[in-house]
Amino acid sequence: MSRSNLAENTCTAARAVELFADAWMMMILREMFLGTRRFDDLQCLTGVSPATLSQRLKKLEHIGVLCREAYQAHPPRYEYRLTAMGRDLWPVIVSMKAWGDRWLGSGEEPPVAIIHKHCGAAVTPHMVCPACHEPMEAHDSEPRLSPAFEHERQAARGQS
Repeated sequence: MSRSNLAENTCTAARAVELFADAWMMMILREMFLGTRRFDDLQCLTGVSPATLSQRLKKLEHIGVLCREAYQAHPPRYEYRLTAMGRDLWPVIVSMKAWGDRWLGSGEEPPVAIIHKHCGAAVTPHMVCPACHEPMEAHDSEPRLSPAFEHERQAARGQS
């Protein structure tokens, strides 16, 4: 399977990879969750070139992850805000942060702590079954493929 056809893949994980598997996209999203809203701040805090940042912001706006809001009329200046679709990426970013803290950290204090506003506790993500509320690891799950995805996988193997 080539990268060019991920957007047409039945697997929604593959389609998400097509949209977000870019270092600059992830850095922009990190900054958005840290509260950064303006182009110049996004540019200097990520290190991305202005042209690349402009391109990625337009893509994030086009797919519905961000929206632009004017904060100055002359000259026109905009802030970027996460939409509901964008805010739903929070668990992805926080999980990547937790993985990085565990496997790529220096052993020192993590660069960012996620603090629960209600009780003040530092939190790390973990999956819990919504039905029985038991913690889940990868070995506690079983994938069940849809018929369409199973057919697509068989076709990729030449077994259609």
